[in-house]
Amino acid sequence: MVALSTLSGLSALPFLFPLIQDVYGVSLEVSTEKGNSSSPILYGFMFEDINHSGDGGIYGQLLRNNGLQGSKPDLTAWAAVGDATITVDAQNPLTEAIPHSLKLDVKQGASGAVGFTNEGYWGVPVDGSEFLNTFWIKGNFSGDITVRLVGNNTGTEYGSTKISKSSNSSNFTQISAKIPTKKAPDGAVLYELTVDGASVGGSSLNFGLFELFPQTYKSRSNGLKPQVAQPLADMKGSFLRFPGGNNLEGASETRRWKWNETIGPVENRPGRQGDWSYYNTDGLGLDEYFYWCEDMGLTPVLGVWAGFALESGGNTPITGDALKPYIDDVLNELEYVLGDASTKYGSLRASYGRKEPWKLTMVEIGNEDMLGGGCESYGERFTSFYDAIHAAYPDLTIIASTDQSSCLPSKLPEGAWVDYHNYNTADNLVEQFGQFDNKDRSVPYFIGEYSCQQDNAWPFMQGSVAEAVYMIGIERNSDVVKMAAYAPLLQLVNSTQWTPNLIAFTQNPSTVIETTSYYVQQMFSVNRGDTIHTVKSDSAFGPVYWVASSAGDKYYVKLANYGANTQEITVSISGKTGGKLTVLADNDPKAFNSDTQTLVTPSESDVKATNGKFTFTLPAWSVGVLAAN
Repeated sequence: MVALSTLSGLSALPFLFPLIQDVYGVSLEVSTEKGNSSSPILYGFMFEDINHSGDGGIYGQLLRNNGLQGSKPDLTAWAAVGDATITVDAQNPLTEAIPHSLKLDVKQGASGAVGFTNEGYWGVPVDGSEFLNTFWIKGNFSGDITVRLVGNNTGTEYGSTKISKSSNSSNFTQISAKIPTKKAPDGAVLYELTVDGASVGGSSLNFGLFELFPQTYKSRSNGLKPQVAQPLADMKGSFLRFPGGNNLEGASETRRWKWNETIGPVENRPGRQGDWSYYNTDGLGLDEYFYWCEDMGLTPVLGVWAGFALESGGNTPITGDALKPYIDDVLNELEYVLGDASTKYGSLRASYGRKEPWKLTMVEIGNEDMLGGGCESYGERFTSFYDAIHAAYPDLTIIASTDQSSCLPSKLPEGAWVDYHNYNTADNLVEQFGQFDNKDRSVPYFIGEYSCQQDNAWPFMQGSVAEAVYMIGIERNSDVVKMAAYAPLLQLVNSTQWTPNLIAFTQNPSTVIETTSYYVQQMFSVNRGDTIHTVKSDSAFGPVYWVASSAGDKYYVKLANYGANTQEITVSISGKTGGKLTVLADNDPKAFNSDTQTLVTPSESDVKATNGKFTFTLPAWSVGVLAAN
């Protein structure tokens, strides 16, 4: 890592002379006159459940295969304890939506503890907070149930509780218990539930839908895991696009994301086979997404299914009159979100605990409909959905899922936006610095997904600097580019379908990997102005790139040095006397942070101006932000 430092005196000369040979200079003069307005929601998040970013990730429920959902569930993550066996039981369904339960058969003459364990999503992160455990039991039982969180290698107990309860063989009984915990040093922890074998020998018990939550982010019921949520909150993003992404589309029409199967009590949510190789519990459902937005101050961007599944799966695309049921379904979803408690679906939302309508201003129709055979029909499908949504909710901003004119109606409705996705190499992102300089200003852009993709498992310094160059180009044009989101957002290291990702994590409660690209996104998002200013320079763009903005009396200058030489930077802003300089840099363009190393983190220093002039060094392969007062 390169840190900013000041060399002085003769002792510095041996180090200074080699540096001087590779130092270049750029002078910038920032206008303090009125500039162009910048989008107030420019930086934010795109989320879909990929890489176990939802289940096993930001969603707070910690047990894997907790409801034995799906048509043919197995015992993944479960194991028997003591003189007992466990099986998946279809004869004792918990609910219509959860048609299986976990059957515990205890041997005749059993003694000691009998029961089962769950290994979580490659471990259970015990963070020292008070946990909440909920499950259902059916069978003739009266006695103590012991729940423990125990190290699966060490046997160390990190939390336990004893529950005295009775149940019968006619109905499932729900049990909830709080578990005080102490923080585990890693994620190698099992959830264990046992009863006394002697008291149930020769009999069986059924258990259904286990839930295990730590103290959640903002203490929200059925909420988010703080370990993963907090780094997102620290970025101070402005919007959240959900539920995808490919995971909105489904592999077929029947496997699409169905909003009405993700609401209400979790025991009434069947889940679905996700598009990234694993089953989605849908515990993180429509309302939970809106609570996420509310708790982080994010503008929701709701994606709705538009008659097209991945690679034209399941007899899609659907067109013409056959689209009507799906359009009606979207209108029902919007009534659930926006309707007051007197409406059919608004009253349903209220019955689930949310009386006030959600705040929704943006809807995106479909996802990447230019791919896989969706382009030819998208103009018709977009128009059908747009007309119906706009007629019912004229104040909503409606976004098309592509910017390709061949896929869109011949004339896009006034006020509609387009979504553009850009996964590219580092050099290509830099070449696209001026991509939006001459775009038609009448059609706003949402860059719904972008990142440097270069056969790299982790974001790396050169790629992150290239993303910064691209972002500077976006910010310079943030009158027409309204929103932009790095993608994918989150990654559980143990189960990865796509790399690289912005933030990674393991089930060690202390481990979150903030990548080089995370720091770039955070630096740009936290330091935002509402007005873009012109900048005069004695240099052309490249290898140094810049943009200047202001909010009130504060000015921000963002810079990227896409090159191997140190740059001496002079920034003049009339009337400014000091500020903060944040720099992310490494001489090695391939340097990266991962689950085994943290090589690159930002450095921050106070800077002073002389007659409004700031002078500082921008190292090789670096991103800098000057916040001037």
